[in-house]
Amino acid sequence: EQLVQSGGGLVQAGGSLRLSCVASGISLTDHVAAWFRQVPGKEREGVSWIQWNDGESYYKESVEGRFTISRDRAKNTVTLQMDNLKPEDTAVYYCADILWPTAWGTLKQASGYLPQSYDYWGQGTQVTVSS
Repeated sequence: EQLVQSGGGLVQAGGSLRLSCVASGISLTDHVAAWFRQVPGKEREGVSWIQWNDGESYYKESVEGRFTISRDRAKNTVTLQMDNLKPEDTAVYYCADILWPTAWGTLKQASGYLPQSYDYWGQGTQVTVSS
């Protein structure tokens, strides 16, 4: 049971990168999948969430309109497409999941849960945006 990430790398400002996260041995039914990021010396912050069952998505304000989260239920994969990247997007990015049936509340409410509430985490991948 694990989340396995791929993608990331180095790109110039304004460029694009794509991150993928495959859930192996994990059922994401009734779960929310999310992408977090962390820079040294700062807390891990959530940037994007998706409700696995219906595909509803939610974004941190600073990435809305530039990042797109999606999921492929057949491949058990969550993807984060990052466009118009900025130097301040530089961080290690992690995928994670949390049990959150739609009946529990909105996706915005789910986004308020701290990282320690999440069940599984990917291994992390570096995203570096040069100016």
